[in-house]
Amino acid sequence: NVTKDVLDFTGEGKPKPSGFLKVITILTIIWCIISLFSSGYTFVSAKKTYETYKEMYESGKMDDLPEVAKMMMGKDPVGLYKQMYENKLPIFIVSLLGIILCFWGAIQMRSLKKQGYMLWLIGEVLPIAAMFFLVSSAEFGIGTIFALLFPVMFIIFYTVTRKELVY
Repeated sequence: NVTKDVLDFTGEGKPKPSGFLKVITILTIIWCIISLFSSGYTFVSAKKTYETYKEMYESGKMDDLPEVAKMMMGKDPVGLYKQMYENKLPIFIVSLLGIILCFWGAIQMRSLKKQGYMLWLIGEVLPIAAMFFLVSSAEFGIGTIFALLFPVMFIIFYTVTRKELVY
């Protein structure tokens, strides 16, 4: 009965998000909060980070690092952090935009709104694409692959639960 559905203020009969969707949206919201602080710190400390890596390279201390650490940082960590320092404002702005879109998308998906998935997906992919555009991809190391592991996992998780989004 359409009238009964429209006048149903109890919420009974309305679909509810699955436990899995609730968990991944909560994890997304927590990650957005952590990312907000991390992005702010990265923005504020970009120059110091670059100078630290430059000093380590020039003093030869980087040669003393274990091979695993060198592999994680890539061929030219000094060049990477220099580019990140030079592009810190656009990186910060895109990061904030991504955080806002992911946060709002997760909230929307908790309400089973289809638009939440697209908002979240754009917020997830945009900062990654911007980093590859703003910072030479040749500078990235194996650590980048590990950093992309979680976004790829969550893209799969949300895509699988997308069928729950009915509004």
